[in-house]
Amino acid sequence: MCTTCGCGGGEPKLDGQPHSHEHGVPLRPGRRRVSLEQNLLAKNDALAAGNRRAFAELGILALNLVSSPGSGKTTLLEQTILRLKGRVPVAVIEGDQQTSQDADRIRAAGAPAVQINTGKGCHLDAHMVGHALESLAPAEGSVLMIENVGNLVCPAAFDLGEAHKVVILSVTEGEDKPLKYPDMFAAADLMLLNKVDLLPYLRFDVDRCLGFARRVNPGIQILQVSAQTGEGMEGWLTWIEAGRKKAWAARAAVNA
Repeated sequence: MCTTCGCGGGEPKLDGQPHSHEHGVPLRPGRRRVSLEQNLLAKNDALAAGNRRAFAELGILALNLVSSPGSGKTTLLEQTILRLKGRVPVAVIEGDQQTSQDADRIRAAGAPAVQINTGKGCHLDAHMVGHALESLAPAEGSVLMIENVGNLVCPAAFDLGEAHKVVILSVTEGEDKPLKYPDMFAAADLMLLNKVDLLPYLRFDVDRCLGFARRVNPGIQILQVSAQTGEGMEGWLTWIEAGRKKAWAARAAVNA
């Protein structure tokens, strides 16, 4: 793993353009390189603190959306943008290993978006988000949605400066995921149980799943939603708007 940006040895790209950095110098024969995760996380945390200050000064609510691939994150984002149109300004940072397909979908839904391609990297980090913010320039008082790379492991360890991690779990994945990937569910403030419209066709125990999530994180909030049918979406939108008002109210104290 690259100790500069955590990109896994590949070249992270911002809207298709690589950002350059050194990955080390060639080693002399008989020597070996040791990467220290602690150093990587310490640098990331410092950059995340800078992102967080920037969000606070502008009264921006930043949300880090995390999930496994196929949970419905992008569809949920599209529907969220459409339903908040005219009510709340939304900007999006999209993280994927390759392609700009998700950012294209977000722009079509009506929100500005920047795509970060991480190459071989399995997560976004604060350095990448900070660079994306320079070109995205989200408005004061807006909501910034950061759609992280799809997996339930690496993104749990990396603070991006967000106010909340929101973990999306779909009912097609199995109710035991909170126990299998506890770090992610422990780090999240909100869990969205998505695709609940499919429950009649699946053997998925909702109560068991919610119990597992609360076993890992007793304080986690949980909403059941369907991005396809709209079920539960108003609860999600209410949660966002409450967080946005809180971020905007805190802005005055930050800038005093």
